[in-house]
Amino acid sequence: MAISVPSRQLFIDGKWKTPVLNNRIPIINPATEEIIGDIPAGTREDVDLAVDAAKRALSRNKGRDWSSASGSVRAGYLRAIASKITEKKDELGKLEAIDCGKPLDEALADLDDVIGCFNYYAELAEGLDAKQKAPISLPVENFKSYVLKEPIGVVALITPWNYPLLMATWKVAPALAAGCTAILKPSELASVTCLELAEICREVNLPPGVLNIVTGLGNEAGAPLSTHPNVDKIAFTGSSLTGSRIMTAAAQLTKPVSLELGGKSPIIVFEDVDLDKTAEWTIFGCFFTNGQICSATSRLIVHESIATEFVNRLVKWAKNIKISDPLEEGCRLGPIVSEGQHKKVLNFISTAKSEGATILTGGSRPEHLKKGYFVEPTIITDVTTSMQIWREEVFGPVLSVKTFSTEEEAIELANNTQYGLGSAVMSKDLERCERLSQAIKAGIVWINCAQPSFIQAPWGGIKRSGFGRELGEWGLENYLSVKQVTKYISDEQWGWYSSPSKL
Repeated sequence: MAISVPSRQLFIDGKWKTPVLNNRIPIINPATEEIIGDIPAGTREDVDLAVDAAKRALSRNKGRDWSSASGSVRAGYLRAIASKITEKKDELGKLEAIDCGKPLDEALADLDDVIGCFNYYAELAEGLDAKQKAPISLPVENFKSYVLKEPIGVVALITPWNYPLLMATWKVAPALAAGCTAILKPSELASVTCLELAEICREVNLPPGVLNIVTGLGNEAGAPLSTHPNVDKIAFTGSSLTGSRIMTAAAQLTKPVSLELGGKSPIIVFEDVDLDKTAEWTIFGCFFTNGQICSATSRLIVHESIATEFVNRLVKWAKNIKISDPLEEGCRLGPIVSEGQHKKVLNFISTAKSEGATILTGGSRPEHLKKGYFVEPTIITDVTTSMQIWREEVFGPVLSVKTFSTEEEAIELANNTQYGLGSAVMSKDLERCERLSQAIKAGIVWINCAQPSFIQAPWGGIKRSGFGRELGEWGLENYLSVKQVTKYISDEQWGWYSSPSKL
């Protein structure tokens, strides 16, 4: 049965709005290469309207409607959104699968996280009230000081296509919990479920302008949003190149940004591991979400004494992955999101081969799939550290392999990258794992696993993987401004200057 993609407009000031230029962008199902609908193509004019709506919502009724309302009021809306998503979970999962190519089981698991994230930040919103006016201990008795945490203002949230609704939620939920108003600009390659979030906001009567959703091309909608003078903060997840541009634009207005960018994460496998258990985590760490994860552990650094046997196990695991239309039962690897990305991934593999690497398995379109942007799970050996495949982010199901002999060599290989998002250490020696968790330069270290993500734990990177942290309490802090309030409580004259009355 064909899945119908709802036809939506932009969501501005609590209402559906046709783009000023009335243009649309086709939606292509990456598994079939067929056009299945379209999304509105917003431009600078629409961004202006959305920012104006968010600015009005921030100060409406002197902020009492949203920004300075009790956290419990905002929590009620976040829980209502979570409840609506729960009701529509199956429908949203299918829409996500046909929009970005994610296996249906993954899409449904993502939606569980979406629901959990809205509920989690509802709790933190309620907790904000109790934290207001937190006293500061001072070394003198004639002053009292406390801290207010206030919403940072109008925020621009620019999100990627690999986890369309989940990555949006990682930003929307804490921003709204903090009392900010927002403009969400999802990737033009996967915007369908974000537009359904707009419908859900309408259904729960979220106050107009609190969340505005503008779809469109990056240069036509994302760029005007990131440079808008009335946006107080930008939160961006995407490529390092775009992140640098956003940071440059924000610097002109001294505007805060948080950036979750690319990665080339290592997974270090020592000689004492359980081979099959570690093989599955290695496969999962690189091939989950069709290999399109910024934190993908796509650089395997394996001890030389087990390298041949372990890589052979990996090949068997990789060949056993079901590659199919994302809606097929048991699918574990769907298509790359678009034709352009598909070509990019295949070019990476071709370049690796031309540079002297060995394509041990995969490397091309699966024989049984004549349509769709599919790439087989690919394992590449005989790699040097100077090769493009070892240094640059592929964003596809491609694992590169190198061996090591000493712990120091493994650490050096792991850290020899411009990125620093995720990393994994696999060993039964937990003291060694702890040593490496301190030695590896990354924002996240997984021990004897790869890619788990929890709403309660901070997520983010260092180096060219960006800065700032999402999720947990750190995610809420992203959208709060800290204000110091200090009062003089003594009845005595301050006495710094001579009083005129005593002259």
